[in-house]
Order: sequence, then structure tokens, then C-alpha cells
Amino acid sequence: MNLLSILFSGLASLSWGQVLMLGVGGLLIYLAIVKEYEPVLLLPIGAGALLANLPLSPLVGDGGMLTLLYNAGVGNELFPLLIFVGIGAMTDFGPLLEQPHMLLLGAAGQFGIFGTLFLALLLGFDINEAASIGIIGAIDGPTSIYVSNLLAPHLLGPIAVVAYSYMSLVPIIQPPIMRLLISKKERRIRMPYSENPVSRRTRILFPIVVTVVVGLLVPMAIPLIGMLMLGNLMKESGVVERLVGASANEIANVVTLFLGLAIGATMQADAFLRKETLLILILGIFAFGLDTAAGLLFAKFLRWIVHGPLNPLIGAAGISAFPMAARVVQKVAQDEDFENFLLMHAMGANTAGQIASVVAGGVVLSLFAAR
Repeated sequence: MNLLSILFSGLASLSWGQVLMLGVGGLLIYLAIVKEYEPVLLLPIGAGALLANLPLSPLVGDGGMLTLLYNAGVGNELFPLLIFVGIGAMTDFGPLLEQPHMLLLGAAGQFGIFGTLFLALLLGFDINEAASIGIIGAIDGPTSIYVSNLLAPHLLGPIAVVAYSYMSLVPIIQPPIMRLLISKKERRIRMPYSENPVSRRTRILFPIVVTVVVGLLVPMAIPLIGMLMLGNLMKESGVVERLVGASANEIANVVTLFLGLAIGATMQADAFLRKETLLILILGIFAFGLDTAAGLLFAKFLRWIVHGPLNPLIGAAGISAFPMAARVVQKVAQDEDFENFLLMHAMGANTAGQIASVVAGGVVLSLFAAR
């Protein structure tokens, strides 16, 4: 083989599918940098897609770095679980503890999981694939990755990309649904704040009790809820600041980088360019919309039950897109009444959504993992 053929061997091996996937990788990088859509993960996913679709790349295949990252951290679920420790270390469950009924809104915000699952079955996906696609409705990237890797690893790439891409679009997806389902009068409702601060003892006991209760009821959720609550327990204990800082910063950042590259490596042309990918894109937006609508309608029902000053907008925060969904609720409320402050109420529903999404992921695995 002469020097010229060596230099152009990669170009000669380039397929149209790889060209298209190089474009997809470039698009993800563009969205991360220019639009700032979930840049922490979309940028490494886009970079991973580029590296995995360059022909003859030594980074993929046996012994390749991207393949090793996938096997070491995604194939055994290590990376998503480590990220959950970091999420727990950054989460304040105080607003939820002040208003425990917000757990109901978190549960309602997971309706899209099961609605999307049934629709995916109707579109021809098998039960494990449909369950993996449905978990996009958790609106929780690590949960989507964890569940889909166990049930349908061949769909991990498109599911992860859809989950994180649409999470970044929450400020665009949710407001039209909120204005459609919640009247102007309801959007102007003001809610009083609790004057009873949560004690340190309660904050420390909460992650322990939640772990034990959820673990007994839904054993398949133990890895997810256990790591989330471990991070929160470290935070609330106040005695391991170094571990909290490392979990929320250095470890979370490194693992997020590795996770993004590993997911990007699964987006090779032959596995990604299929009609299933387009269907997952459509089902993902359906799941997000259904979650939002279910949360809003349940909040309206809850307001009718309690007969109190409950603004139904906070139902939209019952998803796991933390804290973005809570901020969207605050913005829509202030568009109607600038002096209306719903942020802390919405944060309570939002943290409830985090717990509910993890439990929902465990329920899905309990129902379908053994099939």
C-alpha cells in the first residue's frame, strides 16, 4: 500500500450514513454551544458521535477508548448512578418537606411514561423497547439511560439524545400547554408560604426513610433512589462537606463527560439511522407534553379537593427537569402577575418529580426487566 492510499484510506471508507451522522454530531455540538441546550451533556455526546463515525477510528471496536468507556460505565450502569449521587448532593428537599402533598403532583407528572409506553406498543415496538421509550417521560436523563440500557441497549443512543435535547426545550414546550389548560384567572392565584421551617433532624431522616420505604416497595428502584438519597444525606448531614463538594462537582463533571462520550459512541450510522429513531423523536415530544398536561390537570383537581389557594401552574413542575420546570412555572405566573411568587412551591413539586421519576423507573424495571 503506497503512501497516498494510506493517507486517503479513511476518506475512501466513508459512507453516506457516516456523513449524515457526522452532521448529526455537528448539530448537537451547535445546539450545545450556540443555543446552550443542555451543553454539559450534548457537547460530549456530539463529540462522541463525531469520533465514532469517522471511518476506521481506533476509538471504537475492541480495545477502543469509547468502547471501554461504554463497557466500564454505561454497560454496568455505573455512570448514571454516580450522577445520581451528585444530583442528590445538589438537591434541597426542604420545599417538598414543607408541603408533602406535592408528592402527588410528582406522581401525576409521570403519567407520560405509561401513556407513551402504550403508544409505542401500538407503533410496533416490543415491550422492552416500548418501556425504554416510555421512560423518556420521566424527563430525567440518568433514569432514561439507566432503564433503557437494561431493557433495550440498542436504543440507548436515540433515547438519551431525545431525553436530554427535550429537557433543554422545557421552556419552549411547557408554556403553551400551561396557557391552554390553565385559565388566566387560575394563573394569577397567589399561594402563601409556610412559616414552619423544616428541622435538621427531619432533613436527615428524610433520605433514610425514603430509601427504606421505596426499597421495600420497589426493590428494582434501590440503585436509583439509594444513590440519589445518599447524595442528599451527605448534604444534609453537614459533616462531609468534602464528599458533597466532590460528588456535586469533580465526580459529577468527570462522569458526565465520560457518559456523554460513551453515549455518542453508540450513535454509529448503522445503528442510529433507522425509522425507529424518528419514531422515538416523535414519542419523546408526546411524552413531555403528556406529562405536563397530566400534572396541570391533576393540580386543578387537587385545588378543587383542598378548596385552598393552590395555583394549578405548579402541576407543570411535577416532572424531573430540575430546576428548569420550576423556573418556567415562576415565569408564566409572573407574566400574569409580576408580584406572584410561586418558585418555592414549584420547587417542592419539582423535587417530588425527581423522586417520582426514580420510583417510576424502578416500577418499569420491575414489570419488564425479567421478560
